[in-house]
Amino acid sequence: MTALGPLMVDVAGLTLTDAERTRLMNPAVGGVILFARNFSSTEQLTALTAEIRALRHPHLLIAVDQEGGRVQRFRDDGFIHLPPMGRLGALFKHDRQAGLEAARSLGWLMAVQLRMAGVDLSFAPVLDLDRGVSGVIGDRAFSRDPAAIIALAVAWISGMKEAGMAAVGKHFPGHGSIAEDSHIAHPVDHRALSTIEREDLRPFVALIERFIPALMMAHVVYPKIDALPAGFSKVWVQDLLRQRWRYQGAVFTDDLTMAAASVAGDIGARVDAALAAGCDMALICNHPQWVDQLLIHRKFTADPLREARLAHLMGHGPVPSPKRFLHDPRTAMAKAWVERLQNESFGDERAAADDGWFLNEE
Repeated sequence: MTALGPLMVDVAGLTLTDAERTRLMNPAVGGVILFARNFSSTEQLTALTAEIRALRHPHLLIAVDQEGGRVQRFRDDGFIHLPPMGRLGALFKHDRQAGLEAARSLGWLMAVQLRMAGVDLSFAPVLDLDRGVSGVIGDRAFSRDPAAIIALAVAWISGMKEAGMAAVGKHFPGHGSIAEDSHIAHPVDHRALSTIEREDLRPFVALIERFIPALMMAHVVYPKIDALPAGFSKVWVQDLLRQRWRYQGAVFTDDLTMAAASVAGDIGARVDAALAAGCDMALICNHPQWVDQLLIHRKFTADPLREARLAHLMGHGPVPSPKRFLHDPRTAMAKAWVERLQNESFGDERAAADDGWFLNEE
């Protein structure tokens, strides 16, 4: 039996190479994140996840960004195009009960389709506020209203749970109030903690109180709290998240190859800083050579508490056969919500006109 290590890495294509098999067998690796490039059909994806699962026991945690809208890695060949979460917020504003029912239905749909293909985890839902400031967040967020985000996230997560999938809230402690994109820049939020608590942090704290199983950190610096980006900050992860709010779930970094993570140094320094801050799993995407260098030069000690947190994120419970899924009344209901959210404006012209729904960003 091999413990789950603290690194989540990616693979290049539709099947595993010999080098990738060797990399994934390293005990420092605990998970694999998949992208659109890893998908050509549902049959191929299911074969790829089965190949990854067969490498280790317990199997590696298999994850993907499958939020809907602009960020949905798998679509076509049976995967239903999900609306951006902002459309659910628009519906909720128009009809609260309908918004909650749609959120639960689509959370279930997203999760069950992934689990049928062998994927354990989607990095969703987004708990950031859409304050009209951050282009990288935008309609990936449910709303600009923290109370609406809380209600919709609880409903979405209940749908995920019904399908046997854990939820991952992101990007703690909030990325929606900063214009800069941490993929390519170094976002800084100059507000005081008390202001952030009244606004951006409200959904996170509410979901922590309800025990969301995992959170993903933002690559944002909040200099009035700490000089380091949140994912490298003991103040954010240990003092506030773990001690003040008593959070017991798993903590992920965002991708450590993003520009905003470079402040910590090379990839080894970034991983060291994240784990020292208290993160459980560090994501390294699109740079396999960095992963190989790290595996040569770094040894990671076992951490039973971290491994227990990560094990809690594995997909659980039965999954339906394709035939049963097709004839499940919940599937018909979810498809009806997708169609309604695509075709009605709910008075939200910006969301209704957003053809980014059908983009597929890497």
